[in-house]
Amino acid sequence: MGVVVREIGRPGDLGWVVQAHGELYAREFGWDTTFEELVARIVADYADVRRRDPERSRAWIAEVDGKRAGTVFCVPGDAEDEAKLRILLVDSRFRGHGIGRDLVAACIAFARAAGYRRLVLWTNDVLTSARRIYQAAGFELVEQTPHHSFGHDLVGQTWALAL
Repeated sequence: MGVVVREIGRPGDLGWVVQAHGELYAREFGWDTTFEELVARIVADYADVRRRDPERSRAWIAEVDGKRAGTVFCVPGDAEDEAKLRILLVDSRFRGHGIGRDLVAACIAFARAAGYRRLVLWTNDVLTSARRIYQAAGFELVEQTPHHSFGHDLVGQTWALAL
């Protein structure tokens, strides 16, 4: 299996990110379209070249034999020295090959090179595979909060990694 992690930038990449998230999370977790709307907003913010600083933001697509298989975004966080890891996804057909690990590693390496001192992410406790990737990369759980989103009662989690 030939895995390549490349920066987002080819026609169709951004649309694929939104569609893949919407379809996968509906199929695997029963989440409604409000999740796809959230992903679309994140992608639209990233795509806005008038507002995005390319030195502080980056996004990647993982491909397997030329097919899109995963994605992750790294964008500025709430503090000047903080970045956010956003919308990690690995298509279920391509799991178990280290793609999630490789995408998270690309995000961490970029955040360090960009001068961030901390990388944070928000996820939900039902996403156990992603959580294992974050823990293996050194992220620590800093907060948990119950919420109702995407048509379900969930427990949101904030994870952080000192860079």
